[in-house]
Amino acid sequence: MPLKAPETAPTSTIAFQRLLIIMDDLRANCPWDKKQTLESLRHLTIEETYELSDAILGDDMQEIKKELGDIMLHLVFYAKIASETNDFTITDVLNSVCDKLINRHPHIYGDVEVQNEEDVKRNWEQIKLKEGNKSVLGGVPSSLPALVKASRIQEKARGVGFDWEEKNQVWAKVEEEMQEFKNEFNAEDETTIDHEKAEGEFGDLLFSLINYARFININPENALEKTNQKFIKRFQYLELKAKENGKHLQDMSLAEMDVFWNEAKKL
Repeated sequence: MPLKAPETAPTSTIAFQRLLIIMDDLRANCPWDKKQTLESLRHLTIEETYELSDAILGDDMQEIKKELGDIMLHLVFYAKIASETNDFTITDVLNSVCDKLINRHPHIYGDVEVQNEEDVKRNWEQIKLKEGNKSVLGGVPSSLPALVKASRIQEKARGVGFDWEEKNQVWAKVEEEMQEFKNEFNAEDETTIDHEKAEGEFGDLLFSLINYARFININPENALEKTNQKFIKRFQYLELKAKENGKHLQDMSLAEMDVFWNEAKKL
């Protein structure tokens, strides 16, 4: 049942109140919703977040709207469960984030002056340390995918001034790490290759490439995912054309497959 709110209330407030009422109804009356816990919702929330990411990369605004709604539902759901154990409510959640934003934006809500975005980031990290964070890197979730984690680590280190000065310095580091990685495979005898060390050098190379991407304003996660999607589309075209010609990929030569692959690239 839609909430009857004062006509002076913002439409966004009315819509949010409506969601809260629906959440209360579902939690009280729906067998599935009644069974859910913080833990049972966790993997579903992760899935919804990835679906939002897909919609953003696909530049599908209607799908983005839909996925934002799904994530909003999950956030309200978590707060509802917590309210039942008297741990916190959705009001506590909203007030908490409002207080944090005010505290971490002293250039807006205080008398601190900033010149640019970098000053804002630097202040943000310093305020977090004053709030009790033991390390600048302490806010990077350990469960983040490695590529995303590397980006966040580098951004946070930059926030306190630990960074290269020029992008050519970063590229020189990329070339250095590439050479060190290549050196691990120069042995004539394959049995003498230290694969554990090679893995470490490869990790160093990836980390330096991610660092360089940051310097030229490329999001490495987005870049890699777009390449993934491009490869999928081209490979599926290859599969389709092979089927149309009555062939199986495993029975085709690379030269035959390259014909269709090049067609896909032109498309």
